Amino acid sequence: MTSDPTAPVVNQPREDEPAGGTPTDTSASANGSPSTGPTAAHPPEPRSWMTTVILLRHGRSTANTSGILAGRTPGIHLDDTGRAQASGIADRLADIVIDRVVTSPLERCRQTVEPLAAAKGLPVELDERLAEVDYGKWAGRPLRELVTEPLWRTVQHHASATVFPGGESLAGVSARAVEAVRELLAPAGSRADATAGSRADATAGSTGSTSASADASDRGPVTRTVLVCSHGDVIKALLADALGLHLDSFQRIVVAPASLSVIRYTPLRPFVERINDTGELGSLGAHPVPRLQREDQDPVTASEAVPGGVAR
Repeated sequence: MTSDPTAPVVNQPREDEPAGGTPTDTSASANGSPSTGPTAAHPPEPRSWMTTVILLRHGRSTANTSGILAGRTPGIHLDDTGRAQASGIADRLADIVIDRVVTSPLERCRQTVEPLAAAKGLPVELDERLAEVDYGKWAGRPLRELVTEPLWRTVQHHASATVFPGGESLAGVSARAVEAVRELLAPAGSRADATAGSRADATAGSTGSTSASADASDRGPVTRTVLVCSHGDVIKALLADALGLHLDSFQRIVVAPASLSVIRYTPLRPFVERINDTGELGSLGAHPVPRLQREDQDPVTASEAVPGGVAR
């Protein structure tokens, strides 16, 4: 029999469709088996995250004022100015919520973070990867002598090729420091994720809105702030990495004692928000040329970078 072309079309149920007309989702679930509910559950979106890293250079040390490249020489402590700077850091960051304090194990860094850690009620975590550059045979020597070494020019212009005699390479310093800092970041699903949720639950419980706050925590990004205390060249290498600069350009960055630099890390890219913030502008008018004289060359000019970092 021939069908009537003018008759209305009636949708016929498919073989995999119930007679009632409600489609069954047969897409694979997370474990590979087909989902059978009317609306199959989609896997949750991964939590976003953001970690703010505050990079703190130690306060002024006895080596900074004596013109010595301290390196890892033991017994280098903060001087009176450095101790005052350490107390000032605690005051400057009084209103900032800090989750962790991680530092180089050297004395001058540990002394710098002690007032802040005490004020925040946080333990001080040590990480060898944040230690000062191992300058090898250069450590403990006056800068005025080091400027005569052939390696000085390599340090100034080709940091990525610099290997200190009996010590380590600046490329190695950069690699270990970047590794240490990136391990502090809080990717979604990490322990920091769970910790953030626990804190939200505890806060919500005290206000009587546990369910609503927990839901908001599940949707929001995982955020944390970590303070890292280290040394001039180490912080310069971390900033160069965050800025996408080649290590050969890291001498363009200045990191003064007790200065704060801030990097906000996200899943896509880091954002550099502060560099060498000392909380004052007086030092901008004072840039003394280092008193470093080569015997057979011109005096060191204002273009030279000081290994280990400036002293002012």
